[in-house]
Amino acid sequence: MTEPTRYSTAPVELPYSAVQEPKPVAGCPGCAELAKVRDRARAGGDQTTVSDCNVFLRRHPEGH
Repeated sequence: MTEPTRYSTAPVELPYSAVQEPKPVAGCPGCAELAKVRDRARAGGDQTTVSDCNVFLRRHPEGH
């Protein structure tokens, strides 16, 4: 039998997601506002709001 590990192992690092952020559609005020909110959230360190804005921007083109 092998001996159990008696020390902490290194954390598992997940690969960085290569999914690009959606870009706002030119001339659309809704897209422009979402992009502004996303930029302010990123500057403030609020990654949850950044993620939410990305989801809304991806879904928004359905209304164009």
